[in-house]
Amino acid sequence: MQHHDLVEVCRHALGGSGCLARAVPGFEPRVQQLQMAQAVAEALADRATLVVEAGTGIGKTFAYLIPALCSGRKVVLSTGTKTLQDQLFYRDLPLVAKALERPLHAALLKGRANYLCRYRLMAAAEEGRFDNAKQAAAFSQIYDWSRITRSGDLTEAPLPLADPGLLARVTVTADSCLGQQCPVYATCFLMEARRRAQEADVIVANHHLLMADWAVRCGGFGEVLPDADAYVLDEAHQLAETAARFFGRSVSSRQLKELARDTRLQQLREAPDSPALTGAAEELQQAMRIFRLALDQDARRGSWAELSKRSEVLQALQAPLAALQRLHTVLGPLIQRGKGLESCWRRAVEIADTLQRFLAPEEEAGYIPWWETGSTSFILHLTPLDIAATFRDRMAEHPAAWIFTSATLSVGGRFDHYIAQLGLEQPRTVRVESPFDYARQALLYVPTGLPPPNAPDYQARYLEKVLQVLHASGGRAFLLFTSHQALGGAVRFLAERLPYPLLVQGQLSQNQLLQRFRDLGDAVLLGTQSFWEGVDVRGEALSCVMIDRLPFAVPSEPVQQARVAALRRRNANPFIDLQLPQAVIALRQGVGRLIRDSADRGVLVIGDNRLVSRSYGRVFLRSLPPIPLTRCISDVQTFFGEYGSILG
Repeated sequence: MQHHDLVEVCRHALGGSGCLARAVPGFEPRVQQLQMAQAVAEALADRATLVVEAGTGIGKTFAYLIPALCSGRKVVLSTGTKTLQDQLFYRDLPLVAKALERPLHAALLKGRANYLCRYRLMAAAEEGRFDNAKQAAAFSQIYDWSRITRSGDLTEAPLPLADPGLLARVTVTADSCLGQQCPVYATCFLMEARRRAQEADVIVANHHLLMADWAVRCGGFGEVLPDADAYVLDEAHQLAETAARFFGRSVSSRQLKELARDTRLQQLREAPDSPALTGAAEELQQAMRIFRLALDQDARRGSWAELSKRSEVLQALQAPLAALQRLHTVLGPLIQRGKGLESCWRRAVEIADTLQRFLAPEEEAGYIPWWETGSTSFILHLTPLDIAATFRDRMAEHPAAWIFTSATLSVGGRFDHYIAQLGLEQPRTVRVESPFDYARQALLYVPTGLPPPNAPDYQARYLEKVLQVLHASGGRAFLLFTSHQALGGAVRFLAERLPYPLLVQGQLSQNQLLQRFRDLGDAVLLGTQSFWEGVDVRGEALSCVMIDRLPFAVPSEPVQQARVAALRRRNANPFIDLQLPQAVIALRQGVGRLIRDSADRGVLVIGDNRLVSRSYGRVFLRSLPPIPLTRCISDVQTFFGEYGSILG
């Protein structure tokens, strides 16, 4: 469709008497939505790169779906979360296609860990070894479901697969997949999903999958996603961190454990006369435990440069390296017996190669070596210092229209930070303001009398202010924290003082907590990072969002530390170029939880008085919606008093 024609279709579809108004109950035409749709239509027609920030309430999904569906091009829609991915595929796409009266040929494609692997399922059934009776019973349910499912999508399974041990028995990783050599390749659920994607006009994917596609193409292993004429990347503020994970390398205790387990499985299936394989596999598992014990006992993360100064750590690292070498040696003469054994042999080489890099990390120019541990697990990471050049190169390999959109891409009204992060070359940029009337709907309260957030008594005094606000709001609040430690302290403080139901991250799944929050109507929900974005609660149940501190990244976090040091070496200003933009975007995400609808009203509380006392606070304030600011609790009480009279 031509440039002008596509813009006209958008204008007609999104107008007051257009097809969306007729098809969607309660649809309201918005100038801002049309503005975004026109910008997307022009970028699609010109095969241009567009960065578009769409404020909350614009309806950006319709604003990109209408031009995408009417463009006549093959389009990949990529999201940051599987929740939005499912919403797009099952709800929004069919709704828009029906309204436009256009045929829809769409496919949903997720990463391989979301699909049942028939081969591993059969191997696990043959082995018959499980960690406990509960796991065995759950496996039995999955096995029965495997006989009737058509998609193999684990979101449709009869029970959630929260147990990593169970998940490892029924799914496959990129390392362990046998590909076309798999004996059940012809009926592979993942391959069937990819075939549907090849034939579809619209593919609904996610950022992890898109980055995985780029990674396998770079390694010469074919493709995950088909080539497209246009890529629309929603929740695009997450892209840089997702790309950094996929453009790096890592070794985990889980990889070693699964390699040992797969070796035993393949020995049973393909080399029953080679008991040495079992011994080599057990040696690898023991070596994994030795290395984990040499690391700090607590669950934490840190720079490899500091850890590698400890001789006992480097000595312990030799254990898995030696075990991988032995496994590789034992497997060598057997790889002709079957593709499973050959896959284990290849994985042993690849994992050993990555581990070897941690013996001389200074040679890995451009990468940040760091580590993290769980209670019994570990991961060693090599994360790129900067992904801009790699991201730009990968985009260049896919000449197409590229649309990046989110509610939070700019800092102080500018896109410089985002564009530099991804190495985008002179993209078009558009900021579309929210249609909400923040001056009427919201109030920003920054309490007076609080010490700096690093003061020992800060949290106790902040929580006293929180109690005042909660009594005024009648509960109905999200309390968002920048650390688990702060959250734990708040739970202990509020549990004895709060007359409202207290819900805490981790008590239930996120969806269950949110549903309970909505149902109760006067609850107070406490959460950390996962509740700062992607959470949508409309109506009176959420009338207050409180944020304890400006969300600056922890300076000692190893990747952040390395990026700050690199900027200093270039005589750049890490605070202005990295730390402040990151914090502004994170704060904007948290603030975005408050007003989700034109009928919502609520108070935003930010306890950190640096927002008003420091010069950089102006950057935060300029980046937030135009919410009136007060320092007086009486204004908060008046706001909720007026709200109560309106509701009453």
